[in-house]
Amino acid sequence: MIFDITHKTQYRYRSTVVQSLHLVHMSPRAMPGQIVRHHSLLVEPAPASRQDGIDSFGNLDVILDIESPHKELVLLARSTVEKLPPPKYNLVATTSWDALDYSLLRAASERDVNILLFRCASRLTTPTLEIADYASLSFAPSRPVLDGAMDLVMRIYNDFKFDPKATDVSTPVTKVFAMRRGVCQDFAHLALACFRALRIPARYVSGYLHTRPPVGRPKLQGADASHAWISVWSPECGWVDFDPTNGIIVRDEHVTVAYGRDYDDVSPISGVLRGGGEHSVDVGVDVNMVANAAAGMINGL
Repeated sequence: MIFDITHKTQYRYRSTVVQSLHLVHMSPRAMPGQIVRHHSLLVEPAPASRQDGIDSFGNLDVILDIESPHKELVLLARSTVEKLPPPKYNLVATTSWDALDYSLLRAASERDVNILLFRCASRLTTPTLEIADYASLSFAPSRPVLDGAMDLVMRIYNDFKFDPKATDVSTPVTKVFAMRRGVCQDFAHLALACFRALRIPARYVSGYLHTRPPVGRPKLQGADASHAWISVWSPECGWVDFDPTNGIIVRDEHVTVAYGRDYDDVSPISGVLRGGGEHSVDVGVDVNMVANAAAGMINGL
């Protein structure tokens, strides 16, 4: 499948921003199963300097230094991404979760060090005893790690209610767990806290999801949104993506932008300002399928 993605973020400030510095993660990753055909980022007002780079997780990032006084900031990212169907995984044919230490520690390669990083709790994914108990229900001794991961993802999907009014970006995972409601970011953080309670490698993934309107109704412009899910590691399959918000293994309608330990590592836009005061932010995302990947190859897209 080939998707055209438009992601517009608009900040309006009560008073003038004299200068601002921003870190941006809005460039989809090129990775197995995902081909980035085009990406552009327009910024208004134009930055005095722009530095494109790669962060410590291999994500594309942009550092913007805006020195023009402004009361409005607009970032418009446009991307065309081709998604290929992922392989089918045999979840029960993976190493048991309580035998992962042997698989991870028997070799001291750089890859293993990078995987070990994602076993550690981060600021937004620190588990409590209650969260650890909740996680343990999916991981009986010797259960295959990805089979247990699917069970945990389905339990979160069934036990928690999607409610965009219940939380905001600062809501801690402990409150999400207590309320049993939240949004995709909350469910991803909760799942990660569960995995990290058991020292299972798992990472936070940010990106986009192609949504479909109800039958007989048109898709509304701007109705999509940024999305978040998780990725869990096994020696047999490597990293496999799961979506706790929808209770599924991720296939070819999720477009990955970045991954890290939690939202802090991959926030679409963060920064520091001189001035500005109170502000409002409007975000609009459209994800439209423009072609099936196979058809696109035939037609030379």
